[in-house]
Amino acid sequence: MTHRHCFEALDRTLRDILRTQHLSNEFKVFGGIVVVFGGDFRQILPVIPIGSRHDIVNSSLNFSYLWNYCKVLKLNVNMRLQVGSTSNDNNEVWNFADWILSIGDGKIGEPNDGECTIEIPDDLLIKDGVDLVGSLISFTYLDINKSVFDGAYFQERVILASTHDVVDTINEKIMSMIPSIETHIPE
Repeated sequence: MTHRHCFEALDRTLRDILRTQHLSNEFKVFGGIVVVFGGDFRQILPVIPIGSRHDIVNSSLNFSYLWNYCKVLKLNVNMRLQVGSTSNDNNEVWNFADWILSIGDGKIGEPNDGECTIEIPDDLLIKDGVDLVGSLISFTYLDINKSVFDGAYFQERVILASTHDVVDTINEKIMSMIPSIETHIPE
């Protein structure tokens, strides 16, 4: 998500600082220091205010002169999802991961210019057309009333939302579902 100019500035700074140790460091990427970047290039591009699509894509690390010196390592086993999972759960997770990667690779859907229609499998859809938010909450927080005082219950579940307005709607709905205890403040 960081603009490529930040990485390039770090490169020039390290070259400048480390050349005092050895003159050849001025000609080495990052002054000869190994730098490890972590992230997912399929997620968030740098934010360029009032930038065109070209400006945004061009600002990513992939378009820097430094990219030629990068070695890309890919993680292919999600260890966090496998803890306490059955083999059936693991197969379901692998199938979902393959589906998501296929979308990212452009293998699902028609050839496009960045926008296309993707058919979502039925098992991922909420079928209740009346109260979508309520159905999502009920699915995610099954038996919320029984677990309202269990902190771990809420730590193990999450609903991701695309905007603050959606977050507010979900929070209001959840708060209305949680039984409250009335307290009177003496005047």
